[in-house]
Amino acid sequence: MTGKGGATLSGGVMKKIIVSYTYLGIWILLSSSVIVYNKYILDKKLYNWPFPISLTMIHMAFCSSLAFFLVRILNFVEPVTLSRHVYFTCVLPIGALYSLSLWLSNSAYIYLSVSFIQMLKALMPVAVYTIGILFKKDTFKNSTMCNMLAISVGIAIAAYGEAKYDSWGVLLQLLAVLVEATRLVMVQILLNSKGISFNPIATLYYVAPSCLVFLSIPWIFVELPILRASNSFKFDFVIFGSNSLCAFALNLAVFLVVGKTSALTMNIGGVVKDWLLIAFSWSVIKDTVTPVNLIGYGLAFLGVAYYNHQKLQALKANEVEKKSQQEDEESGILLTEREQSGSGKKGDSQD
Repeated sequence: MTGKGGATLSGGVMKKIIVSYTYLGIWILLSSSVIVYNKYILDKKLYNWPFPISLTMIHMAFCSSLAFFLVRILNFVEPVTLSRHVYFTCVLPIGALYSLSLWLSNSAYIYLSVSFIQMLKALMPVAVYTIGILFKKDTFKNSTMCNMLAISVGIAIAAYGEAKYDSWGVLLQLLAVLVEATRLVMVQILLNSKGISFNPIATLYYVAPSCLVFLSIPWIFVELPILRASNSFKFDFVIFGSNSLCAFALNLAVFLVVGKTSALTMNIGGVVKDWLLIAFSWSVIKDTVTPVNLIGYGLAFLGVAYYNHQKLQALKANEVEKKSQQEDEESGILLTEREQSGSGKKGDSQD
């Protein structure tokens, strides 16, 4: 019996591990596909459609429609009840930051290689930590700041070794990292601190329409006149439809991965994805990756890995502390009940 039970348990654990890493693999594949697909559409040497605002708006329109269908028609996920005040003061600012982040990051694909963009994205922990300190959501620590400086130095070395360096492209990507880091901190301040949390489908349901509205403002002045002047352009439903479907599927994959594993597992998977994209960019797209690139990114990678390790240790320490407090509370309740029971029996004996 014990052997059979043990075998069943091992089989169940193995099944969970296989399912978790399957979902993680799907997320890595979809995330990489969206990045490469966006690069293909926006790059002037490939599909040659350099309209990042328009592409982002197509994504948001597609995601808004599908999210509405899943939430309102199929009831796939339950919508979070939000008051008008919460929506305008909490959700809309996050939507504005998200739309700006997507616009800037997609614009960078016109000027920079996929591999170099992935290297620059390693600055995200630096930006999140710095902005978290400014908004008093994180505490300053010398060891963590030294780690952030090491990541920054690594990215600076990688940038120095970039064969096709473009200052405007680097500025766009750095601004995208800064805006996205601000959005992540704002999510903690405006939503998480108030007990409001969304899964990716509900996030698209509430945020994607606002992104579409915010993006339409610069689109009217920046890209619409050029698109009107270009009479030769015809909307390719196959290209843009499949690209939007990949973007939406990526959000579903995030939902599945976080549900089956954890956000930290996604961070680790993200590091694996970055290395795979660098290898793909070098071997398939034929982007130039220099030894100085790899040395610099390797240093930044070590810094990011150590940062994730610190986060994991902090999470474990918090879990142990919460468990200890819960056990203390339960033992206190039991002790109180025993004392009350004892005093009750004592009163009965006196009677």
